[in-house]
Amino acid sequence: MLFGGNPNRASRLSWVLGSSLAAVAGILIAPTLQLSVAPLTLLVINAYAAAIIGRLRSLPYTFLGAAIIGLGSSYVVGYLLAAVVYGTLFRFLGWRGMFVVGALPAFLVIYIRTKVDESPAWLQGRVTKKQDTRVGKGILAYLGSFLFLILLMFAFNSFSHGTQDLYPTFLQKNHGFSPGTVGTIAIIYNIGALLGGITFGSWSERLGRRRAIIIAALLAIPVIPLWAYSHTAPMLALGGFLMQFMVQGAWGVIPAHLNELSPPAVRATFPGLAYQLGNLFASRNSVIQAKLVEQHFGGNYAPVLAWTVVLVATLVAVISFSGKEIKGADLSTTSAGSANAKEGGAPAYS
Repeated sequence: MLFGGNPNRASRLSWVLGSSLAAVAGILIAPTLQLSVAPLTLLVINAYAAAIIGRLRSLPYTFLGAAIIGLGSSYVVGYLLAAVVYGTLFRFLGWRGMFVVGALPAFLVIYIRTKVDESPAWLQGRVTKKQDTRVGKGILAYLGSFLFLILLMFAFNSFSHGTQDLYPTFLQKNHGFSPGTVGTIAIIYNIGALLGGITFGSWSERLGRRRAIIIAALLAIPVIPLWAYSHTAPMLALGGFLMQFMVQGAWGVIPAHLNELSPPAVRATFPGLAYQLGNLFASRNSVIQAKLVEQHFGGNYAPVLAWTVVLVATLVAVISFSGKEIKGADLSTTSAGSANAKEGGAPAYS
């Protein structure tokens, strides 16, 4: 809310400050941080996401498809790069050094600040200066849409974290694979995630946002036997590849879909804040999964992973089907009246 809350005044400065503070926090915290509380610091480093995800309206509409692919796949590319850095530098740097290395890329936003133009919406707001930019009032005015996006992001974060967080542990504990084998399988399934994001992100331009999400989510269910119940490393790697192809395929549509569903007047705050709140509500997912594994399945992760996919993939599909689609919304405007969908012309936000 702080860095995305009033873009018509703060403009690019908001996300530059957010990224820079996150990077500085990571570097300063690393020397004294205890590993047991390290996950809490991720909240600090993730703080600028709300501002950045709201910046899609800086792009011309003709580049929106590329933006979907870029933002949807950036997490996966980052995951792959982190795996490479971990494999080559961890024994020299330790986890504190890795924490610092992970924070450094945030400083790239300073370079971006000098090269990216102000968004048309920000320029429009500077000219008119007529709209009320109070974040709380804007969210309350569209509370139904905001709650729907939080629910959608809860389902999506449960989908991704439910299939990713405990999978390496499953490979190590239930199959006895070495860290090297687990790392190789992780690289393979993240390549699948990258390709899935590109594929479904592109298809959503033709199929529609909701249809692409629903297809990707439901296709994850038939992959469960190969993904959770295979016995050899090659077959588990193939299952992981296909599962993450579908999971990230659904996610590949989300950056544009979230922005299109967000009312223009609060678009810089709406999608990022909804994402973070949905992620917050889904944050206990891996803890719940681990407890179920230990208390009800004798340490066997496969049934818990399998049922997680069945439930959350279905939830993603049902929520997406129940919602609106505003594909083609003008992301460069701050006027609610002009941001309707291309098809039908019905009011887009409520």
